[in-house]
Amino acid sequence: MPSPTVSVTSTGAPAAPSGSGRRTFWEVARRPRLLGILVLLLLAAALCGRLGVWQLDRAYERAALAAQQEAAEAAATGPAALGELLAPQETFPGELVGRQAWVTGTYEAAGQRLVAGRALDGRTGYLVLTPLRVSDDGTGGDSWAGLSGAPVVAVVRGWVPSATSPVDVPSGEVRVTGWLQAGEATSDAAPLPDGQVDRIALGALVQEWGGPIYSGYLVASPTSDGLGQLPRPVIDGGSDVNLQNAFYALQWWVFGGFAVVLWVRLVRDEMAGGRRGGRADDPGTGIAGLPG
Repeated sequence: MPSPTVSVTSTGAPAAPSGSGRRTFWEVARRPRLLGILVLLLLAAALCGRLGVWQLDRAYERAALAAQQEAAEAAATGPAALGELLAPQETFPGELVGRQAWVTGTYEAAGQRLVAGRALDGRTGYLVLTPLRVSDDGTGGDSWAGLSGAPVVAVVRGWVPSATSPVDVPSGEVRVTGWLQAGEATSDAAPLPDGQVDRIALGALVQEWGGPIYSGYLVASPTSDGLGQLPRPVIDGGSDVNLQNAFYALQWWVFGGFAVVLWVRLVRDEMAGGRRGGRADDPGTGIAGLPG
């Protein structure tokens, strides 16, 4: 029987014998040794994935715990006078979100609005938003001494499930305690029925209520008149997840992906005869002529 012909390439190296077979990726991958390595690496990847999920759970738990601690600290210190935290027409600083404050004044029933599309305990309803004409914000009137008159502060008095729910407005001077929140931006949404708005846009509401006005509003706590109690406001996205633990979770998932990539690299090295620096056209590698 004639022996297979061996040719020489243009670089001077002998080409693979003409009768040699070419091993495919899956042919090499099905070898028992590589299958055993694959099982071990998949177990490692599964462990990394589970550790990532655990870190993500920790991220949400730590964020919730931090929010509870902040609320407890705020409650322990007691409410501060609104005027000591924020003056009328002053820009609302983000660190005041969720701070407890008190203010005294008289509700103006004619300016009350229902804020549509707000959820509480899984149900969608309306916030009851009422302007309070301030008579005392803890500064004895000094906070608005250079303004046109007594200021107004928007108060979210609570939540109702329906726009037809009866909502009485307390008469006479009242002292309101609640959580501070920043005013919202205006929107281009379609007009709502009279007495309803879709945002607590204080810049627009002051045109109806008259100023001066505070740039934040109060979420009353506790509520009265049978209104639904709203939770303490938080900064949007600020306490949903602990970023450090979320980053750890991402790291574990990346490690799990590396385990799979490592196995693919082992199979490719095996296809090349186990020689990292070997030439692809060396005899016996089984990959002569493969691209890249």
